[in-house]
Amino acid sequence: MIVTRRALSRREVLRGVGATVALPFLDSMIPAFGGSRAYAAATAKRLGVVYVPNGIMMPFWTPKTEGAGFEFTPILKPLEPFRDSLRVLTGLDGVNGGGPHAGASTRFLTAVAARHSDSELYAAVSMDQFAARALGAHTQFASLELALEGRDFAGSCDIGYSCGYTNTIAWRAASTPLPMENDPRAVFERLFGDGGTTDAHTRAARRETDRSILDSITEKTASLQRRLGARDRAKLGDYLEAVRDIERRIQRAEEQSATRAEVPVVEQPAGVPSRYDDHAKLMFDLQVLAYQSDLTRVITFMMGREISGRTYPEINVYEAHHPTSHHQNDPAKIATVAKINTFHTSLFAYFLERLRATPDGDGSLLDHMLVLYGSGMSDSNAHSPFSLPILVAGGAAGPVPGGRHIRYTGQVLANLHLSLLDRVGVPVERIGDSVAPVSI
Repeated sequence: MIVTRRALSRREVLRGVGATVALPFLDSMIPAFGGSRAYAAATAKRLGVVYVPNGIMMPFWTPKTEGAGFEFTPILKPLEPFRDSLRVLTGLDGVNGGGPHAGASTRFLTAVAARHSDSELYAAVSMDQFAARALGAHTQFASLELALEGRDFAGSCDIGYSCGYTNTIAWRAASTPLPMENDPRAVFERLFGDGGTTDAHTRAARRETDRSILDSITEKTASLQRRLGARDRAKLGDYLEAVRDIERRIQRAEEQSATRAEVPVVEQPAGVPSRYDDHAKLMFDLQVLAYQSDLTRVITFMMGREISGRTYPEINVYEAHHPTSHHQNDPAKIATVAKINTFHTSLFAYFLERLRATPDGDGSLLDHMLVLYGSGMSDSNAHSPFSLPILVAGGAAGPVPGGRHIRYTGQVLANLHLSLLDRVGVPVERIGDSVAPVSI
């Protein structure tokens, strides 16, 4: 028998005028007679990091019992639908020192203290960048660094520590912090555009044309669709519709920004939604698309920077986050911070649902990745770096079922970093103060 089917390349893209759109993983990318073994081999392991600032109210975070069957606490309650994919980890300590808040964000992935300086930055290579060096060889972008707040602070942010420490959690080298992008339009154009400018005038011109980048690849999309089976046609259609939907949402946000131009409010970058939850969901959707199209396998995401004074009117919290986090055991302030913490986990639950609903190889994106969620301090009132609030989601953690609360004694967060990197196929001997991997 002669086999005529030719598998599509995993790196195949649709090119149009000023646009390059990567494809999701399709059945047609499996070689003929490759079977489930080839299908499994084609799926890549991915690493995500989601950071929340200003600590967490630990009594409302930490489960009372260990092992399987633990009861979800108020802050973790939004994540209960993902019990089987979760590991809640207690007792992991961060490095002490490096500034109350500058130290929190810096040590989270580097496991070293920030150097005391308002001008000279020095830390260490962060855990995500070890993964990016290895996994980035297979993708267009080695990693993405995203955030929900801009980099509009300079100078000293934390008692003599540069704002560069609180504006990022990712470090390519000891003296090279990576900037975090918070503008969805800029992220979208980086992923799917032609690498052109994201200057405001250029964005305004694009709004005037009201033209999707997908319009420039219509003919190529139709040609590809004719070569695909029914399952792949449906999968590609869903993927392209997701791309178009994000374009629409970015455009709506930009139009809202334009109408607010004469209103005396704090200026926001074009394309950033006015509501925090809309912004977060849009950035999470962009991450799903980046993973789905295999443009990158490593993403770090800050849901807020340390010392953030953001308010959350979406949940009727009008007090600034950072000063409220210094609760001084005031029950009202404690309740407010816990409410913010729960809002963050509810948005993280949205991300996990999107990952779980996105097919990837013989499973879902959530099945084939690890996501680290947490903060660089526990008790915000004391700026404590001990027993940090940490959880790990995703199926790439190994064959042991999730749904567990694991309590460690005498372990540092960097030991977990070694374990996570090993699970995604990037073994590293040491990160910061690490000693040996921990069991997850």
